[in-house]
Amino acid sequence: MENKEAKTEQQQEKEEEQVEEGPPPGWQSIPPQPPPQPPSEEMAQMVCGSCRQLLSYPRGTQHAKCSCCETVNFVLEAHQVGLVKCGGCAMLLMYPYGAPSVKCCSCLCVTEIGEHNRCPPWSVQQGQPTPPNAVH
Repeated sequence: MENKEAKTEQQQEKEEEQVEEGPPPGWQSIPPQPPPQPPSEEMAQMVCGSCRQLLSYPRGTQHAKCSCCETVNFVLEAHQVGLVKCGGCAMLLMYPYGAPSVKCCSCLCVTEIGEHNRCPPWSVQQGQPTPPNAVH
């Protein structure tokens, strides 16, 4: 009987060794992750107007939703934006060209946009001379 029990113990050890050699059930190898890619030239960035998080969005889009605070931000290209110093705290403010005033998010002062801050004609922005019969 001892011989039978010895064989059974040896068989159990072999079975355990076979089980231990392979990966556990359900195990899968995880492929290595590629390093993060820098933003492509087709992506642009802006700061969320609500929570100040940096947002990346496809160039040419009109709205960018912040993944942090869920605010939908209106996207303006560089040629569509004007800059003015706040009349209350002197913070540099951005506004869409053509806006009559801009409200500071810091001190809540409303700064009027003077005539000198208005958008120049598109032909001037493009560096083309204004046609002689153009009305200003």
